[in-house]
Formats: sequence, C-alpha cells, structure tokens
Amino acid sequence: MSLLQELQDRSGNACELCASKNELNIYEVPPISTGGVDGSLLACKTCIDQIENPETTDVNHWRCLNDSMWSEFSPVKIVAWRMLNRLKKEGWPQDLLDMMYLEDEDLRFAKESGDHLDESEKVIHRDANGAVLQAGDTVVLIKDLKVKGSSMVAKQGTAVRRISLDRENAKYIEGKVGPTQIVIITDYVKKIAEKE
Repeated sequence: MSLLQELQDRSGNACELCASKNELNIYEVPPISTGGVDGSLLACKTCIDQIENPETTDVNHWRCLNDSMWSEFSPVKIVAWRMLNRLKKEGWPQDLLDMMYLEDEDLRFAKESGDHLDESEKVIHRDANGAVLQAGDTVVLIKDLKVKGSSMVAKQGTAVRRISLDRENAKYIEGKVGPTQIVIITDYVKKIAEKE
C-alpha cells in the first residue's frame, strides 16, 4: 500500500486539518520529517499553501483546528499546535492551546519550527551571503575549518547535509562532516538550493 493510500485510509480521504475533500496532497511535517505515515498527513491545497506561506493566512480558515487538534495522530497534532501558536494573537487560538496536550517528544518536534516564538524572540540563522538557513538544509563550507579538539580539518567545498540549528545562537549550526558531528559558524557556509 502506498503512503498516499495509507493516509487516505487514515483520514477517510479528507484533509486531516480542515476536512476538505478537494485537492488533497501528502504534507511531510518539517523541519526534518521522518516521512511515512508517522511524519506526514493528508492536507488540502488551501491548508498547505497557508502553512508554507504565512503571509497568505486566512485566520477564519483555521477555526477547523478546534476539531483536528484532538486527532490521535502526532503529525496532525503537531501541525495544529504550530498553526495555533502562529495565530495566538487572535485570542481564540490561545484558548485552544491552553486545552491542548502533546507528548514531550511531539512538543519538542513541534517547537523546531519556531512558530511558538514572537518575531522578536526568533533566532534567525543566515549563511555568509545572508540567505536564511533552516533545519534540514544543505550547506557547503566556503573555507577550510580546523575542528576544535581534533586534528581534523573540514575542507572548503565540503557539503554538510541536513543541518540542525542552535536555538540560542544565530551564528551556530551543527552537521556531520564525514562521520563527525561538528558545530559550524554560519559565516563560513553557503546554502545550497535544493533541486526540485
């Protein structure tokens, strides 16, 4: 059975956020989705567009979260929690958040998006050219870097895939160079655009 079929069966062939039956697609929950049924949900084009483009958000569309936040499936609850946090200035989303419960692991993953932070609190990571970095991105080193505490030198041009971000410091990211997980200063990396 394909992932799409599994999600259709789980959801009754409806958007797991707003229950729409139109233009349904698989939505992998970022930043580093496990993929599969446990890291994805079935969502309509309207929901996906507004999740990915916050400036297009229609607040009233998300009143559907009053129902979907009670889903038994983690990916649905995580996205509902993120959207409620994004909209909490409206008042009613904060009431729903006060009632909502997420397991510790789900809550940690939900917070990876930073949606629960006010704009002033968000730590924005930028590469040497000023491009915004996100967890899961691939970067390339723009100069040789000596790795502290070892004799290893990470060579210029080395690609570091699936980076993670330091939530406290905008200058630090982490990633693997070979088998070694290292902390890298963002001034020495350049983001690589993912191929479609």
